[in-house]
Amino acid sequence: MADPKGFLNHGREVAKSRPVEVRLKDWNEVYVPGSLLPIISKQASRCMDCGIPFCHNGCPLGNLIPEWNDYAYREDWAAASERLHATNNFPEFTGRLCPAPCESACVLGINQPPVTIKNVEVSIIDKAWETGDVSPQAPERLSGKTVAVVGSGPAGLAAAQQLTRAGHTVAVYERADRIGGLLRYGIPEFKMEKRHINRRIEQMRAEGTKFRTGVEIGRDMPATALRKRYDAVVLAVGATTARDLPVPGRELKGIYQAMEYLPLANKVQEGDYVTSPISAEGKHVVVIGGGDTGADCVGTAHRQGAASVTQLEIMPRPNDERNPVTQPWPTFPMLYKVTSAHEEGGERVYSVSTTHFEGDEDGNVQWLHLTEVEFVDGKLTQKPGTERKIPAQLVTLAMGFTGTDRENGLVEQFGLDLDERGNIARDADFQTNVPGVFVAGDAGRGQSLIVWAIAEGRSAARGVDRFLTGASDLPAPIRPTDRALMV
Repeated sequence: MADPKGFLNHGREVAKSRPVEVRLKDWNEVYVPGSLLPIISKQASRCMDCGIPFCHNGCPLGNLIPEWNDYAYREDWAAASERLHATNNFPEFTGRLCPAPCESACVLGINQPPVTIKNVEVSIIDKAWETGDVSPQAPERLSGKTVAVVGSGPAGLAAAQQLTRAGHTVAVYERADRIGGLLRYGIPEFKMEKRHINRRIEQMRAEGTKFRTGVEIGRDMPATALRKRYDAVVLAVGATTARDLPVPGRELKGIYQAMEYLPLANKVQEGDYVTSPISAEGKHVVVIGGGDTGADCVGTAHRQGAASVTQLEIMPRPNDERNPVTQPWPTFPMLYKVTSAHEEGGERVYSVSTTHFEGDEDGNVQWLHLTEVEFVDGKLTQKPGTERKIPAQLVTLAMGFTGTDRENGLVEQFGLDLDERGNIARDADFQTNVPGVFVAGDAGRGQSLIVWAIAEGRSAARGVDRFLTGASDLPAPIRPTDRALMV
């Protein structure tokens, strides 16, 4: 255990953010570099090493949180890194991007602010990279089996690394020009600088994983050809079909899906463009959708110099604190949160629905018409007399995703079954109806969290390993008995 009185002697402290007026001038991560290390030992000491650590259950990866909290408290960074990597391939990703359901399940959080688990995690891994405690783990021998992983987001990368370390020859196929999936093209630089992806890719290359970019399975290579070439296939292609807004005026210029808008800003940071082909500079921007993707659009618009930014959400404003009846501890509650992007400005409007768009004579969007809504008999209903319009010269749709891509032919060419939600169906070992073809991440689960993607990648790798060899020693956070509990 860390300090037995740590939670009594120390309050919760989190990473310090750079001033808004400073960080809006660049695309670097919003936090002050090095601000965590001086406080992280005390923060880790607040962990009570509970008899039943509910944080284990709150984390889909089953991270060994009390163990690495203890090592962080003692500043034994090498041991902390080993415990952290025992359950998580990419803690520098989750430590920056995960909403930390583990903290919602922290026992201390019943009557005090919970342990800063996410900050401890990112401190451990950043220190590990700094001190050289992260190194390639090449297999001692090869199995002679080959695996293709389609998609290089967190689920695909986790599956690929696990299978490579098990001794299989693994090739990762990515349709974009760079590896990383939505981590590369979707997550803004100010949330996670892409150098973190790059050094993990180099580690994986040193371990033996091969990468093939610019190849879209179903279009550039038939799915049947891929299946014949490899002993097993893992589909980690995500849920990239965006939910649209079919209202009058949707065809106007200046209305984009979030995943049309955000990747272009990423490409500017990669050096592909000087300025984004879709820029918010000088424009009144409206973001439709109140989730994390919407917040990413807000922060991006701020940095591009938007004249104003308004974020719309059809649902009511969430509560500031957990409702003990409807969202009791240790469940992950839906709470009102202020992200770094929201700290930087803009207006957030709840309980409104877009009715139509209005444009100018050249077909460019200029106004968004909306109305307030409320629940009547359990159904969202427009409130009469609340219609109004707001300026909108750039609109981004961040309303979630409805399933995996059906336009590239991958699903049909493999002959895959889908479940009732439009996701690729799989069994308890993450295998589809096609023998030797497995699915992990959002493609099988639906839109979800990065921590679930990594957990699914690791679990699918175990299923693949067992399919190829008859047994598997690979750790899997999601076992067949857990499938009914997956939410």
